Amino acid sequence: MKLTLKKIAFFFICLHLAICNPAIAQNQDGFVDLIDGVSLSGWNIVGNANWVIGNGIIEGNKPMGFLVSTKSYKNFIIKAEFWAESNTNSGIFIRCQDPNKITAANGYEVNIWDTRPEQAYATGAIVDVAKVNPIHKAGGRWNTMEIVANGSHFKVSMNGVVTVGDGQDSRFAEGVIALQSAGGIVKFRKLQIKPI
Repeated sequence: MKLTLKKIAFFFICLHLAICNPAIAQNQDGFVDLIDGVSLSGWNIVGNANWVIGNGIIEGNKPMGFLVSTKSYKNFIIKAEFWAESNTNSGIFIRCQDPNKITAANGYEVNIWDTRPEQAYATGAIVDVAKVNPIHKAGGRWNTMEIVANGSHFKVSMNGVVTVGDGQDSRFAEGVIALQSAGGIVKFRKLQIKPI
């Protein structure tokens, strides 16, 4: 009887967490939603960016700052849907070592910046690690991005096209995720993660 009561109590605790914090609810395909479009649950604000939440979207529209995950991640697949202006400077940073100081020097920046002066590391590249091929323009429309980080190997796809096939770097094995607002408007309506 005690075991049954414990199981029932555990079920209701899990149900409560899923309902009250949808940002950590797991989907049927094993992916977990990191953003819910109505709150910043699971995230900290670092820097001076302006983050607006509503209609299922998180928007960054002022430089310079980050939304930084409260959890650390090691090996994973990220699925994101984002919209950016053609001159937007943004990115999804992964395995960041210092949650209070996000840079491409202490984590990996998967770039969202069509007009980056060095086009080899523009949208779809991993800055200073893996060049984009082919160059992909994201400005003015909704885009999908998939990031695979597995040990020292990385893969990035934009709208179903592989832009980084096998980037390799072993400096950072685990760390937080950060969404960047560094100029222009960027909107995220989906950000999911699945451990591998």
